[in-house]
Amino acid sequence: MRISRRLAATAVAAGMLVSAAACGGDDGDGDGGAGGDGALKGVTVEVAAKWTGPEETNFRKVLAAFEKKTGAKVNYASTGENTDAYLGPRLSAGNPPDVAILPQPGLLQQYAAQNKLKPLDAAAVKEVDANFAPYWKELASADGKTYGVLAKAAYKSIFWYRTAALEDAGVQPPASWADLVKAAGTLQDSGTTPFALAAGPQDSWTLTDWFENVYLSQAGPENYDKLAKHELKWTDPTVAKALTTLAEIWGKGGFLNGGVSGATKTKFDASVTDVFGQEKAAMVYGGDFAAANIATTKAKVGTDAKVFAWPLTGDTKPALLGGDIAVALKDGKGAQELMKFLASPEAGTVWAGLGGYLSPNKNVKPDAYSDPVAKELAAQIQQAGDAARYDMSDLAPSAFGGTPGKGMWEALRAFVSNPTDVKGTQARLEKDAAAAYK
Repeated sequence: MRISRRLAATAVAAGMLVSAAACGGDDGDGDGGAGGDGALKGVTVEVAAKWTGPEETNFRKVLAAFEKKTGAKVNYASTGENTDAYLGPRLSAGNPPDVAILPQPGLLQQYAAQNKLKPLDAAAVKEVDANFAPYWKELASADGKTYGVLAKAAYKSIFWYRTAALEDAGVQPPASWADLVKAAGTLQDSGTTPFALAAGPQDSWTLTDWFENVYLSQAGPENYDKLAKHELKWTDPTVAKALTTLAEIWGKGGFLNGGVSGATKTKFDASVTDVFGQEKAAMVYGGDFAAANIATTKAKVGTDAKVFAWPLTGDTKPALLGGDIAVALKDGKGAQELMKFLASPEAGTVWAGLGGYLSPNKNVKPDAYSDPVAKELAAQIQQAGDAARYDMSDLAPSAFGGTPGKGMWEALRAFVSNPTDVKGTQARLEKDAAAAYK
């Protein structure tokens, strides 16, 4: 999927899902966070990120905690939706912000290859090592140097369900894929369509997330990493197994609202409102960001609308994330201290208390979150530990992983229409991947 679309939805969710509660930073100079006692008095730090609206408001409060702790002054600039279009000219002119928040790991790799990034200093790296699983450090590194901090996450290993629909059918939230298929059959028998599926041409990024969750659970993190780098071909038997598993749901038109023909025309927003507004189906995939769409209906998150973890499909409990990575673009104490602060539990705890936020920082406790759904999802991220992975389609070249009508999007959309063609789908995926990864 494209991160910009998801995180834009999360920004709306920040204002709709919970009521914001302002939190201040710790004035002391504890083990986490930046140096206190006015250590940066007189220093100005410019930070650029794409966030606007409630998401910007909350981030400014995190920055205010940093200002209070260090004495620094922080200026915020919005990059707009196209981060590279904003940062590129400033980097070329030699006038970048001190710190930028990047929406994709690929952009970090691009800037690192161009020598546009400043590696984290020893103190910031120490903070990353103390608070993040090695995978997240590696994701924000290039050529053996650590450049970034995964400051904010989007969580994608959940289903949303209409509480009344499952209760009326006597169905419990499923823990395994077999349970999910069985629950779908029970719902169908009771007269309720099990799923709304967004497989429209512009929204078939949802299908990549379905695949990635199943693949991560079945094939495991190591194979997931290999496939994400195209070190493993899409014709591999592990891909065939995942597609065959998906066909157990996608291949049954009666499981999908509007049948296959309806699903392949359905937009993401409509898939969520079909469940919680129109009550045409019982469940929908959507990640934490779907809360924004649910908030446009009469359904209440946490009561009428709840989540369950992506059902176990293999030996690995899947935890799929996207997110925003902070990087330093200038040398200087201010940039490095802010990076250290963003890597700390202190910053994450402030942010968690404001809502609309999830962190992969293992030392931000679930109790820090201000709403029950976020608290539940934060616990799931921490339970996944080293098995958590970044969205594969966002790690891939855009032509393969992030373009409507091409690559993963269109191959999986075609598979919804013809779920018996496992080998043909694999061949198509491999052909497109081989071209994109050249």
